Amino acid sequence: MSYVLIIGAKSDIAKEVARVYAKNGFSLYLAARGIETLDDFASDIKLRNSVDVKLKEFDMVDFENHQSFYENLSPKPHGVIVVAGFMANQKECEKDFGKTLQTINVNYTGAVSILNIIANDFEKRKDGFIVGVSSVAGDRGRKANYIYGSSKAAFSAYLSGLRNRLYSSNVQVLTVKPGFVATKMTAGLDLPAKLTAQPEDVALDIFKAQQKGKNVVYTKWIWRYVMMVIKMIPEWKFKGMSI
Repeated sequence: MSYVLIIGAKSDIAKEVARVYAKNGFSLYLAARGIETLDDFASDIKLRNSVDVKLKEFDMVDFENHQSFYENLSPKPHGVIVVAGFMANQKECEKDFGKTLQTINVNYTGAVSILNIIANDFEKRKDGFIVGVSSVAGDRGRKANYIYGSSKAAFSAYLSGLRNRLYSSNVQVLTVKPGFVATKMTAGLDLPAKLTAQPEDVALDIFKAQQKGKNVVYTKWIWRYVMMVIKMIPEWKFKGMSI
């Protein structure tokens, strides 16, 4: 029985990812802070799909306990999906370094900490897959969210290097770059309908891309072309724009 470890399992996207993988026969480790709130969710998935679902307490920024967390997983997962993320208001980050540090530690440092440990294990086994949910915000810094965007840019660069390192060990590394997604984190924002995905659509895109062995997936797919255009804008012009 193959297990998939989902880190940040309480998010809207993570829950849909859990449903998709369980539907396709994978057992699950669901990891997050205050994980007991997912008791009913886990029971429902287990009943509907006849798979095993184990809840694991995990703190993204408790770096010292990441090693013991992974060592205590038995059996070890075949794959890991990091969905954990934090997006503070840009203006708050500019005034409060604590918010900036939380953004960096959740979106980048914590992900690197746990994935370094998992990558070492997968490399020895020469098997497995790693999925990291980054963001289109990391493709180019914008004044509206450059603290969050820079943390995701760092995560994307990390995943790219990890993919290069683990390729010869038969370990897939997939970078997921969502654009706008209708979740609790974006509630209250005026998002353009044609560019906004639903969590279940993102989850399905992740599963399909991972199963096909892809390296990078944008979701919705149109964001690949939106960001291509944004990255082509000359810096002298871009710095005066409000996008």
